Parts: sequence; structure tokens; C-alpha cells
Amino acid sequence: MAVPETTTEHRAEQILDVFETAFGELLAADPTAFRVKFRKMAASAFAFYRGTACLFYADLERERHGGPYLDDRTGRVWIHGDLHAENFGTYMDSHGRLVFNVNDFDEAYVGPFTWDLKRFAASIALIGYAKALSDDQIGEMVATYAAAYRERIRRLACGAKHEEVPSFTLETSSGPLLDALRAARSRTRFGLLESMTEIRDHERRFSSGGGAVELDAATRYKVLAAFDAYLETLPEESLVRPDSYRVKDVVGRRGVGIGSAGLPSYNILLEGHSDALENDVVIYLKQAQTPAVSRHITDRAVREYFHHEGHRTVISQRALQAHADPWLGWTEIEVDGRPIGQLVAEVSPYAVDLDWSDIDDVEEIAAVVADLGRATATMHAAADEDESGQSLVPFSTERAIDAAIAADEDGFAPMLVDFAHAYGARARADHQIFVDLFRNGRLSV
Repeated sequence: MAVPETTTEHRAEQILDVFETAFGELLAADPTAFRVKFRKMAASAFAFYRGTACLFYADLERERHGGPYLDDRTGRVWIHGDLHAENFGTYMDSHGRLVFNVNDFDEAYVGPFTWDLKRFAASIALIGYAKALSDDQIGEMVATYAAAYRERIRRLACGAKHEEVPSFTLETSSGPLLDALRAARSRTRFGLLESMTEIRDHERRFSSGGGAVELDAATRYKVLAAFDAYLETLPEESLVRPDSYRVKDVVGRRGVGIGSAGLPSYNILLEGHSDALENDVVIYLKQAQTPAVSRHITDRAVREYFHHEGHRTVISQRALQAHADPWLGWTEIEVDGRPIGQLVAEVSPYAVDLDWSDIDDVEEIAAVVADLGRATATMHAAADEDESGQSLVPFSTERAIDAAIAADEDGFAPMLVDFAHAYGARARADHQIFVDLFRNGRLSV
């Protein structure tokens, strides 16, 4: 990717325009949350990149009608939408197995598969730069990712069975991935409950403080009604313990993270699978957001497939993640007189993100990047009609991607390496522009 020549002021205006489109409504509703978000983004070029998928896709929009390795099929597959190097971690799947995989599907949509790969490649360039890797070393890391992705896609397209390409579990992982899985295994549901709740009058309730907000009667009624509607969206295999849907308590929360600033959310405490107090379950309802990539995909069939953003997020996650959270579902809550889609999922004690802070050895970085390439390929391969049960992508994605790459095998890794270097430099420059915009009061917060 050749970064277009542009003056600093012209680029600043582009950034302001993209931010207004992506964040304007939420920013106006909760400027305090966005001040927190923007200060987190100011901390580093990578933090800025994490928070600006909207800018990334605005820059990629020229590829909407084509680009290397894209055709009628590979330009229309399920994609993660925000595939950077820190969006990987552990989860407990519906079979009770700890798995290391891609996480955080808030930005998932249907679009070009290369957009996921490019977003990841640029994130590796930013991490590598922060760790003082040379340009050649960064290029080797991206090429390693590309090779691992290519190898896994080829094997899956050729019909490799699950046991031949196993998930990353406690039995199959090594290095930092295994460390994350072991850290997840050491956590307990009781520990999570102790951090969020207390026993009052012989019953477990949410604790006050810590970001919890007591709800008025009208809001509580709306949340409980939304919960009842959410139960209708769960798969049949999740509806096996009726007692597990008895609500014990409800509180409000407001997101202030890089990706959730200004989005209202609610936590619901549910009865566990027995009368014991240590196995209660906490789920959350969160207002789903418009994915950044959707503003640059004009396919009407894709847009009309989803009832609302909550439905889109859940259907996308179920398509991309094998054996997803059994509590995953969607609902609606009325906001200012109109129904707004909500994502519903468990607040899991077993979620541990990949920690890059101590991954400094070049060989170890390369091994991790290769594993993440394999995980990306497995995610893309899961997202077709045969595997996920949805009908929006009615073909084998791994075979389509395999054929597209095979048409220009030698150019695949260099394409991603060139993009990583160019967009990494662009993001570092944009970060400095953003910091100056923020500290000089040009952002409306």
C-alpha cells in the first residue's frame, strides 16, 4: 500500500471527519466517556490504532470494488472486522473446554477477507516498532503470519479433519498461548462473583460501587423485559436448565474502554445450576454499535440480513467462532423511543487476553505470530454455511480463499508485508496528529 501524499493539516481534517461520522452521536451523548477513551488512545500508536478501525476502513475504501486476491466470493466472506494482535485470548467454549482463539466480535461483518489480514499485519508492524524490531524483522514477522495462514487455509480447503488441525487448547498449545490458557484455568467463577457481588439477607446481590449504577424502576422493567426476549434467541442446547434463568439482581454500567466508550450496558445476576451461591452466573446486555467496516460495504443483501446491530454481532460471532458462548444472544431495549439492538453474553471468569508486554524474544514473537495466522485461517474457514448454519455466505470460504491465493502464490506475503510497513508508518504519523488535535481542543470532548 502506498500511503497518499498529504499535508498534516489535510490529514487532520480527514481524521476529524471520520471521527464525526463514527463517534459523533455517542460523543455528544457522553463526552466524559470519550475523554477517557481518547486519553487511552493517546498513550501509544498501537492504542490509537486499536481505537480507529473507522479510520482504517476509510483508508481502505478504494478497494471496495476490487483488490488483490478479491473476487465475487473472497470479497464477501465473514470477517472479524477488527483483527489486530491484541484481539486474541481465551474463552470457555460450549463444551466446557478452554480454547485460545480470536475474540471481541463487535466489529464483525461480511466483506473482503484480505481486510482482516491487512489490519492484523499493520498491528504487527506497530508492535514490532514499539519493541525496536528492524524493518526487516517486522517484514519477516508479517511473512511468517502470511505463511501460517496460507498453510492452514490450504489444509482446510483440501479437507483436513478437525483432529488434524486442532484448536489451541491446554493439550495443543505452547509458549504465551499456553500461559494464557493456564492463567484462565486458574480463575474461578467464585472469584468473579466475589469481585462483583456480596451476600445480603442470605442471597447474592451486586455490590455497590466499582462502576455499578442502581437502576430506577422503569429502566429495571425495560431490562427485565429485554432479558425475557433474549431467552428466545438462545439455541435449544442452551435452554436445558430452567432455574438458570431466574434473575437475582440487575445493575447498570457505562462503557469507558477504547471500544465501548459511551455505550450503556447492564449486568444481570442469574441463579446458577443449583441452590449453592458459588455458581451463579453474570451476563451483560450491551448496546451494539455499527461496525466500522459496514460503512464501506454497499451490498444490500448483507445489510438487510440483520435485524439490528445486536443480531449482527451474535450471528457474526456464531459464524466465526466454533462452539461459541452458550449464553450468547441478542435483544432490544427502547432508547429515546426507538428499539436499539443489544448484545448479550456471559461475563466470563475464563477470559484472558494475550499479553504482548513480555513477548520480546524474536523467535518467540515469530512463533506466536504463526499461531495467530493459523487461528485466523481457522476462523475464516468456520464462517460458511456448512460450518456455521447461516445462509449469507453459501459457499466454502476456505476453498474460495485457497483458490484466490493459489492464483498468485508468490505475491501473497509481499502484499501483506508492504501494507504493514506503509500503514504502520501511517498510523504512527496519525497518532501524533491525533494527540495534537486532542491536546489543542480540536476534538469535541
